[in-house]
Amino acid sequence: LHWYLQKKGEAPKRLLFLSGGKTFIEDGFQASRYTVERISSRRRCVLTIKDVIPDDAATYYCAYWDPHCDRNCTDIVKTLFTVIGYYNKVFGSGTKLFVSDKGSSPPANLEILQKKHENQIMYVCLIEKFYPEVIRVTWADEEKEITDNVVKGDAWRPTEEDEYSIASWLTVPAENKDKKYYCKYEHESQKNSLPTQVNSTKNAPQEGDCSTVFNRDVMLPDHLMHRTAYLVYIILLLKSNMYYLIILFFIYR
Repeated sequence: LHWYLQKKGEAPKRLLFLSGGKTFIEDGFQASRYTVERISSRRRCVLTIKDVIPDDAATYYCAYWDPHCDRNCTDIVKTLFTVIGYYNKVFGSGTKLFVSDKGSSPPANLEILQKKHENQIMYVCLIEKFYPEVIRVTWADEEKEITDNVVKGDAWRPTEEDEYSIASWLTVPAENKDKKYYCKYEHESQKNSLPTQVNSTKNAPQEGDCSTVFNRDVMLPDHLMHRTAYLVYIILLLKSNMYYLIILFFIYR
């Protein structure tokens, strides 16, 4: 098991690794500040940093060596890969650490904007003024989370203050205009959600104090229009490349 850290604009650096029940700290790091607890029964490895300082701000990744094998790989093949030493290093998704005197603050505003275009409806979930910038935004219907036709933008800072905003897009067929969808977010300070169809103020979520507004057929703000246009351009470019490869395949076949 390994732990890496990556600071903004820099390559990842290995902080430490576990081997034979011992922890080995890499040169340049103060060993007394880092402890690792491996809980095999729960398949968990916990890294603890003592006396956190601003220089500790980074994204931390855990990683381990795994036989280079797909999900359908049998135990026999995995054992064979292990014997010949054919491994892949598998990384976790990472945990971003902020070090700041400022406490976390929940979003001050959550709203869904709607834009109709031909036979589709685009819902834009706008979440504003939260800190720190790490936030998880998802879409769901009445039954489950939705992952298709969802695009998440990057968090941006609209002012010089330490407050961030983020937008996420969901595109659905126009025939689903009466179906209710939910924009949900998880922030370290709060969880909340907002439905696309609000019949009255009683239907608004009560999980948090942020305002919830739903606007129908509105003009999107300039920064969202630019981001939407950019994302549409990327999608169209990827589609054209895909068609190009398909045509080449049939030509050379």
